[in-house]
Amino acid sequence: MAAVVLGFALLGVGCALAPAGAATPAAAGSACHSTQCGLQEAADSLVGSPSGPPGVIVVVQRGAAVTAVSAGVADLVTRRAITVDDEMRLASVSKAFSGAAALALVSSGQLALGDTIGMRLPHLPRRWWGVTLGELLGHTSGIPDFSQQPSFIDELLGSLLTPPPPVELLDSVECLPLLFPPGSSFAYSNSDNVIVGLMVEAVTGASYPSVLQSQVFGPMGLADTSLPTDETIPSPFVHGYQIAPPGPAEDVSNLFAAGWTWAAGGVVSTPADTTRFIRAYVAGRTIDPATRRAQFHFVPGSSEPPGPGANAAGLAIFRYTTRCGVVYGHTGNTAGYTQFAASNSTGSRSVTVSVNSQITPKTDGPLFQQLRDLYTLGVCAALS
Repeated sequence: MAAVVLGFALLGVGCALAPAGAATPAAAGSACHSTQCGLQEAADSLVGSPSGPPGVIVVVQRGAAVTAVSAGVADLVTRRAITVDDEMRLASVSKAFSGAAALALVSSGQLALGDTIGMRLPHLPRRWWGVTLGELLGHTSGIPDFSQQPSFIDELLGSLLTPPPPVELLDSVECLPLLFPPGSSFAYSNSDNVIVGLMVEAVTGASYPSVLQSQVFGPMGLADTSLPTDETIPSPFVHGYQIAPPGPAEDVSNLFAAGWTWAAGGVVSTPADTTRFIRAYVAGRTIDPATRRAQFHFVPGSSEPPGPGANAAGLAIFRYTTRCGVVYGHTGNTAGYTQFAASNSTGSRSVTVSVNSQITPKTDGPLFQQLRDLYTLGVCAALS
């Protein structure tokens, strides 16, 4: 197996306008607005780059009008184009889902942002006991990232399709000191969202996937979104690839079980459902005003990989200040996939970008900058 970075932190068509949830490519020869054409050119250029992904889809929604721009393919074997109803791994965009579940429980009084690990999960290391739910959601806990530890990586590579129980994902950091006093700084950590998922289970007495269904998937109408534990992705799905020229692209769609990332990166969804989610999530449609105000308190910090413009961190949400305005959302990357989903504060204008290869500043700096420019173009199309 070729080396693969598991970053949890790891279509040749025209522009189109359609009712929400029904975006389709435009007929050949149809006209498009300059912003749409700019998106198409940028998407084509990304896919056409020497180390570019096999495919990309950008979904821009302004009110009820949806623009879907795609380039390349969802599958290098069948050469099928990516559609808004294709499933794919959301990677760290999943952290916004754990935030949505936890904040819904805060709004209903089952949890509080000040609840500590010691109160809810006393079986976890004592040095973590003073960390609050709010610090976990804002990545100010100081708890090291399990996914960056050599012992975790060895365990993962030795058993890609058989993940441990979620609490055991934290084994590699249980004996490590905190990076800083909780609440005093920012450090993106996958450990935070795994602990959030465990807190959700502790207070509800239900499994984390079932709470996602009752608090997030159901209320937001996300019929094509799930949290699998195995390596399967529902069909039809966008195949994820490792790109390492001059060698051929390697299909890594089913390389590892989603349980290895769980609440930090295991959600599978479609561009259409991801768009529905990010609009409802950013608008605070499942939480009360006080909880939303707390969520929207931002500190210096970047999502991983960075989103467009200047990044700042809230509670399970990031603020992206671009040349065209401000949006809120999350990014994600994992083997075979890179994701971006964001909306304006009212949930009326949004953009999602899905790519079927892993592109980060570390794996390919110039290509990532090209992708980040595409993010910005998508934001501009949404806000213009």
